[in-house]
Amino acid sequence: MSNFVCPVDGTALVPNERQGIEIDYCPSCRGVWLDRGELDKIIERSAGAARPAPAPAPAPREYRDERPWGGDKHQGGHGHYGHKRRKSFLEELFD
Repeated sequence: MSNFVCPVDGTALVPNERQGIEIDYCPSCRGVWLDRGELDKIIERSAGAARPAPAPAPAPREYRDERPWGGDKHQGGHGHYGHKRRKSFLEELFD
């Protein structure tokens, strides 16, 4: 049980260990507090988790939508492909 209280609203902080790093958070305001050295650990792991960017995908072929309302992606269509990005180290830590 943590003896620390939230400096924002006075609620008792709840300790939680994520990937070997203990963080204290406030269940009321959802604030997060770190002890000395924990931010350095997060930064080191974040730098270690950074990978080189993958090679760019080949350009998609030109596509023209023949629907009567003119759904060409370059003339009012959405034009995105819905790729799901990978979560960063920090997003995984606080997930």
